[in-house]
Amino acid sequence: MSGDQRAEEAIEIGKRIREFRVKKNMSQAALAEKANVSLSQISDIERGKTSMRLTTFIGIVEALQVSADVLLRTDIPEVNTLYKSEFAEVLADCTPSEIDSILKIVKEVKRSMHNPKQESYY
Repeated sequence: MSGDQRAEEAIEIGKRIREFRVKKNMSQAALAEKANVSLSQISDIERGKTSMRLTTFIGIVEALQVSADVLLRTDIPEVNTLYKSEFAEVLADCTPSEIDSILKIVKEVKRSMHNPKQESYY
């Protein structure tokens, strides 16, 4: 793996760490404290500015209470199953009308992600 690939992976893992931290309404300071690392290190990790030791990664995983797979790789079947489960949890307390609206939004977002961007003329 080249240095550029490692840097890209560090950025993506950092983004996923931040995403889960925010989902859990946790500040960087709180994550740093729970993972037993410095605040500046959490900031650098989330921005992909530094690689982390395995012990640091394990501390972050435990502090966030997430699977390491979710943070490391989003393209494996087990992670997709976790996402589907999380989506089902989001919909669990919705009315049929709300589910229909959410489904329409998700379909539109998916369509826009899969279609090439078209130039807009203003």
